[in-house]
Amino acid sequence: MAPPNSVAVTMEKPDNFSLLEINGSDPSSFSDNKRKSISPKQFSWFLLLKAHRVVSALSWLLASVKNRIAFSSKNVNEEEDPKSRGKQMYRFIKACLVISIVALSIETVAYYKNWNLDLINRRPSWEVFGLVEWSYMAWLSFRSDYIAPIVITLSKFCTVLFLIQSLDRLVLCLGCFWIKLKKIQPKLKDEEIDLEDASNFPMVLIQIPMCNEREVYEQSIGAAAQLDWPKERILIQVLDDSDDPNLQLLIKEEVSAWAEKGVNIIYRHRLIRTGYKAGNLKSAMTCDYVKDYEFVTIFDADFTPSPDFLKKTVPHFKGNPELGLVQARWSFVNKDENLLTRLQNINLCFHFEVEQQVNGVFLNFFGFNGTAGVWRIKALEESGGWLERTTVEDMDIAVRAHLNGWKFIYLNDVEVTCELPESYEAYKKQQHRWHSGPMQLFRLCLPSIIKSKLILPFYSFTLFCIILPLTMFIPEAELPLWIICYVPIFISLLNILPSPKSFPFLIPYLLFENTMSITKFNAMISGLFQLGSAYEWVVTKKTGRSSESDLVAFAEKEEKLHRRNSESGLELLSKLKEQEMNLAEQETPKKTLGGLVRPKNKIKKRNMVFKKELALAFLLLTAAARSFLSAHGLHFYFLLFQGLSFLVVGLDLIGEQIN
Repeated sequence: MAPPNSVAVTMEKPDNFSLLEINGSDPSSFSDNKRKSISPKQFSWFLLLKAHRVVSALSWLLASVKNRIAFSSKNVNEEEDPKSRGKQMYRFIKACLVISIVALSIETVAYYKNWNLDLINRRPSWEVFGLVEWSYMAWLSFRSDYIAPIVITLSKFCTVLFLIQSLDRLVLCLGCFWIKLKKIQPKLKDEEIDLEDASNFPMVLIQIPMCNEREVYEQSIGAAAQLDWPKERILIQVLDDSDDPNLQLLIKEEVSAWAEKGVNIIYRHRLIRTGYKAGNLKSAMTCDYVKDYEFVTIFDADFTPSPDFLKKTVPHFKGNPELGLVQARWSFVNKDENLLTRLQNINLCFHFEVEQQVNGVFLNFFGFNGTAGVWRIKALEESGGWLERTTVEDMDIAVRAHLNGWKFIYLNDVEVTCELPESYEAYKKQQHRWHSGPMQLFRLCLPSIIKSKLILPFYSFTLFCIILPLTMFIPEAELPLWIICYVPIFISLLNILPSPKSFPFLIPYLLFENTMSITKFNAMISGLFQLGSAYEWVVTKKTGRSSESDLVAFAEKEEKLHRRNSESGLELLSKLKEQEMNLAEQETPKKTLGGLVRPKNKIKKRNMVFKKELALAFLLLTAAARSFLSAHGLHFYFLLFQGLSFLVVGLDLIGEQIN
């Protein structure tokens, strides 16, 4: 006989089950019995177990942060110094974090005690609340009447900027689609240069500015020396601002090696490095022989043009006297090196494929990229030449040339290979310079660059990193889902269109762009108000990576250089070997009676810590916890993953660490 509340099941065939009878009371009693079977003690143990897991996870997280800070290098990390340039921003974020933690603690208590603003209306006016409950009710009333309207107004302002930027991206993508559909590209206005007669080739000056570029100077000089252009119609200037005497000797030796092969190349070194890159280029243009040249081409030290670069760019100037600049596209040898380089590649592909190409076709104006471009020297001179007033001399000269009536052409099919920063530290410093410089220029000539994309870091940082966490504690100003989810994903899809292989990185790209907004926003503030870091120029760290074709092209050159037996070469080689032996002695452990002694100057990998990013990570995670209490759904997941992305960047777990 079946026991009460049991279910009897018979099976006619192995693949055919049928329910025959149910004995006992109504099926709803199962859930009632199950609910009754859980005692308060068991439920308490369940909560304790969950709390233990949460505490364990937080302990592991705090231990990781502590270890990172313990092994970080204070001499290198700009944010370790209390007098560093970002201390105001860091203090602001830290204050927001402290307030959010206190608010989260109060909101947690209120959540479990079911406090809300309706209690004020339900309870008699004469009833006395507890001090904490009364304070919380007063805060709710004050928040609703005074704070929420301010946050709502600011969020609406940022939303308008967000929609303007989104519309701009959409229009650019439609323009790019139209260019592809109609196969529009710059065409030569006159016949091509007669390749048979060398006298028909215009005089071209090649400039390679560099500063302490030990890893890449050989490949850049070698690529420029192998440009397919008559030797008597070209001059290469190696503009070395290096402060390392040994590196200066190496670069001189490289220049001498190519000069002996018949290449028209010279080495220039400034004793006083004023004006950084702009000062270096300005100094080089004052040479007497520059007046004999019609065009100047600029290559940064990590750029390796193909031999036919000049034959693809210079002919566009023929028969087009109004043309001042021909800009080529960048391509990257290390775009698949790590997650950081992949995300950078998405941004730069959109910049060149969409922004530069559309502006070049429809406006005949775009921002000069500072390298891989050919300038008409007359256009430079009539526009005032290189100025040292900002750290973005390329944008400065482009704006002034455009105001003087010069037109630009962008060639999307002519590519010059270069490197992307592989460490977050190098990328962060590069982005700081790229965003503080335009704000300096913004101050100097506001009407000229009113169309620049400087609103993007402002609304991105303010809307997603400040306002959104605030709305978790001020629900009256809650942002709609289309602002934090649908539109950003759509815009990210537009950005990824030029690099379709990057579609799997859509979500990491969206989160990383918001993460970088703090660096860009801080740089913009520095440039706008002329803070100390606005005029700081830090050379982007390179690794010296070359493509396979570059390695093959330079193999023969390297073999010949190593066989050189000149006196200067032997002296230089002996000096370098002596330095290497001294370094090896310092890094080799010495054996003593007590065992092995560690070397004093051994180079270690740095574990960088970026405090602003870490503070924002905990701020967003705190807001995510508050969102979880309110069951906000997508708001919670966005804050959680955005906070984790800030945490990954703050602990320098993205990209490659540098020595």
